[in-house]
Amino acid sequence: MHYRRYLKLKPQILSGYGVVLFLLVIVVGWAVYNLAELGRASNEILQDNYRSILAAENMVAAIERQDSSVLVVLLGNDPTAAETFTRNELTFVSWLGRAQDNITIADEVAILEQIEATYLRYLAAFDTLQSLPPAEAQPFYVETMFPIFEQVRSQAVALRDLNQEAMVEASAYAQNTAQEAILSTALLGGLACALGGIFSLILSDRIARPLKIMAAATERIAAGDYDVALAVQSQDEVGQLAGKINEMSQKLKAFHALNVGQVIAAKQHSEAIIRSINDGIVVVNEASLITAVNPYAAQLFGIVPEQVIGEHLLNVVRLTAVVESVKATLECHAPTPELDELPVEIPQGDHKLIYSFTVTPVTGDEGQMLGVVIVFQDITKFQELDRLKSEFVMTASHELRTPLTGIGMSINLLREHAASKLSARERELLDTAAEDTARLRALVNDLLDLSKIESGQLTMDIAPINMVDVAERVVATLQTQAAEKQITLATDCPATAVLGAADGVKIAWVLTNLIGNALRYTDAGGRIEVRVAEHGQQVYTSVKDDGVGIPYEFQSKIFDKFMQVKSERAVGGTGLGLSISREIVRAHRGTIWVESVPGEGSLFTFTVPAVASET
Repeated sequence: MHYRRYLKLKPQILSGYGVVLFLLVIVVGWAVYNLAELGRASNEILQDNYRSILAAENMVAAIERQDSSVLVVLLGNDPTAAETFTRNELTFVSWLGRAQDNITIADEVAILEQIEATYLRYLAAFDTLQSLPPAEAQPFYVETMFPIFEQVRSQAVALRDLNQEAMVEASAYAQNTAQEAILSTALLGGLACALGGIFSLILSDRIARPLKIMAAATERIAAGDYDVALAVQSQDEVGQLAGKINEMSQKLKAFHALNVGQVIAAKQHSEAIIRSINDGIVVVNEASLITAVNPYAAQLFGIVPEQVIGEHLLNVVRLTAVVESVKATLECHAPTPELDELPVEIPQGDHKLIYSFTVTPVTGDEGQMLGVVIVFQDITKFQELDRLKSEFVMTASHELRTPLTGIGMSINLLREHAASKLSARERELLDTAAEDTARLRALVNDLLDLSKIESGQLTMDIAPINMVDVAERVVATLQTQAAEKQITLATDCPATAVLGAADGVKIAWVLTNLIGNALRYTDAGGRIEVRVAEHGQQVYTSVKDDGVGIPYEFQSKIFDKFMQVKSERAVGGTGLGLSISREIVRAHRGTIWVESVPGEGSLFTFTVPAVASET
């Protein structure tokens, strides 16, 4: 590739831009002159007449308020009416003085003199009215004072109209000036553009020819052809650039030879790691198209990895929960654990396996979304163990309920009939036994409820209910307890109904448990807020407090059975409330999760399916 250069690039560019700059200075100077003319016309409109209009408007407002004060004086309902009249008198006189100091039109002098004379008559009439008995005051107002008020008001309006007409005339002058400025500036600008265009075409053609040669060379380099050599017969700036392009192509050629091997090795290493993992892994890009599948996932879904690369996730993994979680993660650029809680069933021959899944976003160095990684873990054995454990807990709890009831009744009989024969220490031990028995019975009842929910034996009366009504009813029930602890308990709900498919009693229990926990862990003077909102196909109900919060290490297992956060507060409880709440929400095909910052408070949120309101 050859080209010749005889003149330095800088003088050529400076000469071309010098001509354009000269033309630009002429156009800008003419435009500035026209803008100054427009500014002068605008100032005439704003400065000369606006103050008089403002004064007239304020005089009208002041005398109207004075007239209202006169009516109040006549009615005798407000002893401060006369003071109001005097205050507005000062306002009127003040604006009248400003108007007299701002006379810009000859006709204003006569109008202002009329206003001043008539207003003095109005003030004298008010003094006369105050001295008249009530029987004579009203006729005097109607026959004498009100006509004077109308006269003053009409004169002030006339002052305003006079100045508005002057503003219209000034505006017309400004408009004519603007039209002339636009026309002249457009003509001059068009001429400057034509001349500048001619110089630009000449200059650009002289510069573009060698640059086209270099552009073709860089295109070859970008396409991967690094055997590029530009033969330059000049030492100007373009020649120096061509030399740098030659140097760059040689370095890229050497780097490419080294880097390709490293990239291939890293890719093979990553693929080997994915193949060796004993969990199902599916990788998709930002368009939900599959880019990688490990052998375990291929066997799980009965597919051939090479055949599904580039396919949409929905065509391969036909699991609604997984697809929705991937979609939500791609949209919000962050994990969505609330959508990953529920396990999925995947058919395998004549039986089904239960898998948990996690969706993890993959982002670039600048935060752009590259895709997600879906990991499937077989939890069938854990689910079976959990089922057996639940059955054992249900059986043991059922067997414990009867003897605990008998023990409780026996202790209560002793407290009622034998308390007088016992010493203080013995009565104290008996009271402790009664409290421990009550706690055991509560624990057994909670275990039975939890076991019934987990085994599907607890009947759910699912029906469309107004979640706003549920929230307000539960909050009203707990207001007394909140007031005793000096905690503000409030709702933030829409005024219209938010319908969800739920069992009203069970969902109310969940909300009561969440608010009860918030009351336990919020100090006096704190605030608890319950919110209900509909987003998409879900109704979100949340309980937010500004209490002690939950340590990060406990947040992932806060919904586990018998889980109680260690703290300095002795709040009691069985540690099953949140676990039962989670199972109830899951039975509604919803999710529940927590967001908390230690020392700042917690936000518990659960969802139930939304029901479209009838219109």
